[in-house]
Amino acid sequence: MRKDKKGIVVTFGNFKGGTGKTTNSTMIAYALSNMGYKVLLSDQDPQANATSLYLKTKSEISGEIVSFNKTLMTAIQEENLEEIITEIKENLFLLPSFSDFALYPRFLEKKFPNEVDRVQYFSKLIEPIKEEFDFIFIDVPPTISITTDSALYASNFVVVVLQTQERSLQGAEVFTKYLQSLIDEYGADLDIIGILPVLLKNGAAVDLATLENAKEIFGEENLFKIVVKNMERLKRFDITGITDADMHDRRVHESYKEIAGEFISRLNTELEGAEK
Repeated sequence: MRKDKKGIVVTFGNFKGGTGKTTNSTMIAYALSNMGYKVLLSDQDPQANATSLYLKTKSEISGEIVSFNKTLMTAIQEENLEEIITEIKENLFLLPSFSDFALYPRFLEKKFPNEVDRVQYFSKLIEPIKEEFDFIFIDVPPTISITTDSALYASNFVVVVLQTQERSLQGAEVFTKYLQSLIDEYGADLDIIGILPVLLKNGAAVDLATLENAKEIFGEENLFKIVVKNMERLKRFDITGITDADMHDRRVHESYKEIAGEFISRLNTELEGAEK
C-alpha cells in the first residue's frame, strides 16, 4: 500500500465517551483482516474493552481460555512491544491493555522531564514493529491527556467517530480542533481520513438532524458516505466475542466490510494527495 512498506497508524477518537470508538476500531480492524490486511490493534484505554472483546473472540475461535502474562503498560516500561503482540485470528493481532495502563501518564512524567519527549515516546516504541503490519489501529480514552497526545503523535491518520447526538458532535468538533494544536505544538504529521457517523437510533429525526449539522460543520465530503447503523448484534459481541454463526452476524460483517472498503478508498485518496 505504501512504498516504505511500514504499517499505517490510525487513531480512532472523539472527546465524548460512549460514541462507538472501540466498537468501530475493533470491527473495522476485524473486517480488514478478513480482506487480507494484517492489522494490529493497540488498546490504550485502561477500561480495556477492546482487549476483552478480542480475547473473547480468540476463545470463541480456538475454544481456549486466553490469558496474557504481560500488559501493554509492562511492555512499555520494558521498551519492548514485540513480546506482547497477541494473535487473535489470521491477520488480526492485539496489544492487550489492562487497568494498569492508567499509570501510563505518571510513568511518562517520571521518565521524561520534557513534555515533548513524553509525547514522542510511544511513537519510538512502535517504530520497530511497523514493518510487520499493514495497519496499526489505536483505541484511546475520550480524554485530553498525554495518552491521547502520544497516540496521535504516533499516528499517520485519524478517524473521528461521531455518534449522532449533540454531545458527540461537540466532542468531535473539539477533537478536530485539538488535532491542529497538536500539529502546531509538537510537529505531529497526521491527517483526518474522515468523520465516521454512528447512528444512535436508525432513522430517528434527532439522528438525521445531527447528521445534517455534522455535514455543515465538517463538510459533507469529510463524512463517511456509509453510516454505521444501530445493530443489536454488536452489543452481543461484547458478551460472546465476535461471531460469524448466523444471518444477524453476517449482516454485521457485511456492513463493516463496506465501511472497511470506504476506509481503504479514503486512505488511498489521502496517500495519493500526499504524493503529489
